[in-house]
Amino acid sequence: MLYMFFAPGFEETEAIACLDVIRRAGIDVRSVGVGSRHITGAHKISVNCDMDTEQATLTGLDGVILPGGMPGTLNLENSERVAEALEFCSSQGKLVAAICAAPMIPGKRGMLKGKSAVCYPGFEKYLEGAFVSDKYVVTDGNVITAKGMGSAVEFGLAIAAYFKGEAFADELRGTLECYR
Repeated sequence: MLYMFFAPGFEETEAIACLDVIRRAGIDVRSVGVGSRHITGAHKISVNCDMDTEQATLTGLDGVILPGGMPGTLNLENSERVAEALEFCSSQGKLVAAICAAPMIPGKRGMLKGKSAVCYPGFEKYLEGAFVSDKYVVTDGNVITAKGMGSAVEFGLAIAAYFKGEAFADELRGTLECYR
């Protein structure tokens, strides 16, 4: 099971497009609202999450996904529950995925040290010890990072490939209208 954390001010496209792709892949992913099940994004789009952080446990957790956006990224960074899940996944070699500004969160915690990573332009200084890539989506071991909203579908496909393989992700990519 994966958790995608939604914090007030999240970037809507990064979260929803990625979540949609992962669910199309048949991967068990739960949307988790930071502090509440009802979360409003950076552009005033509201979502009802599957659960809130108080309901999220580490039992059976295979990875965390952090959408970016402002102030969503800062709200994720300030959540003790998000930090706990992130530390758990990183220490266990489980998936740590972040897009846009959100790679700064594992970056500041040293989780990207020695790994290739990418983020929204201007946030590279927070990717402590990482090899900053010029790609839109980067997978390095258990870490997947993406540049921003325009790479949200590919970010979701990279997560699908991580769990189900490249061939599966390529097949899924072919079913998406934007790739025909």
